[in-house]
Amino acid sequence: MPEPGSVISTILKHDNKQTSYKIALLRSINDVVLSYPDLRNSNRDVAIPLRALAEFWIAYYWPFMSAEKPILQGAQAFRDGRLRNDVAFRPELTRLKTEWEALVGSSRPADGFVITSEMRVSRTRDSYPKPLLKAYRAAARKIATRLRQPIQYAGPGSWGVFDRPRPYQELPSDVIAVPGTRERDVCLVAKAELWRTFQEVSLWVEALCIHEWSLFTETVVQAGARATGRGETYALLTDRPDNRRPLSWERNEIDLLMMEGRSFTCPWTGKQIKPGGYHIDHLVAISIYPTNELWNLVPADPHFNLHVKRARLPGQTALASARPHLIETYRSYQESSALAEALGQDVRVRFGSLQHHLTSERITDAVIDLLQMVAASRNLATF
Repeated sequence: MPEPGSVISTILKHDNKQTSYKIALLRSINDVVLSYPDLRNSNRDVAIPLRALAEFWIAYYWPFMSAEKPILQGAQAFRDGRLRNDVAFRPELTRLKTEWEALVGSSRPADGFVITSEMRVSRTRDSYPKPLLKAYRAAARKIATRLRQPIQYAGPGSWGVFDRPRPYQELPSDVIAVPGTRERDVCLVAKAELWRTFQEVSLWVEALCIHEWSLFTETVVQAGARATGRGETYALLTDRPDNRRPLSWERNEIDLLMMEGRSFTCPWTGKQIKPGGYHIDHLVAISIYPTNELWNLVPADPHFNLHVKRARLPGQTALASARPHLIETYRSYQESSALAEALGQDVRVRFGSLQHHLTSERITDAVIDLLQMVAASRNLATF
């Protein structure tokens, strides 16, 4: 295969595109790479379930789905006497968005990231009504089937860059899988060199994907409406989610631990946490990395969280000072049967190296590694 960076840029800038599928494919692979930082030193080919890529597609295509004012992502065509959708999964994803809006009352362009984050964790997923869960599964299944087309035709010819997706159980034994992969999951295999390239130039890949997606959408003829300008598409693709979920369950469990005598310390200020007088801080802000997984949630000083940390990430000095406090926080979580179960589930779906020995020290070091990787790959401000 040619140099991976050249392959990525050629697909994005020069491949023939009837829809935005190829752009979405590369952006989703890039986001998967960023989601699992402890795979970066494996030097092995990595299996990515198509369902994992489909989750990101739900988030990307969310703002283009509307029953009243859809933004088309490709040409519509008559086949077999019927006008076909621009993207094959439009009915399913539009139905999901309709269910979501009926539940929450409104929808932001970034709410696709919110719902996919909620669906990854069983305790949050199970709190949603069955019609929404059914619509989510239907959209994810339909997208996963359509992923095969851009995988096959990315780059020169057929299967020029990626091999045909296969169930994980049929792949060679030296292929490593992202956490949470099941034996029967049909997977795309990212070659080790390509995986490393995504890690090294992830910010460039994301920026180029969004740029090319904006240019592509501007060329699409919209049904009975004006063209969608590149600026409008850029705004939709870069909208950032907010923390709409109140985290009541997590707060109640932490309060119970404090009532039982467990103490918590703000990792950033060293101040003792007082019952009712703390914020639950997202170590990685929702606007950067939308997840409410428990390893990402720690009690913190409200003033520091609001006025100093905000959406920034901790630098090396702050992380070194915070490490003992984070260790104690995770150790306290493990004293609660409910929080221990939640923490274990959330760590296992995120960190491939932490599938068995979940000590608070190992969890802390994995989380610190993730924080440093996200800050470096996204060139983010630190405190």
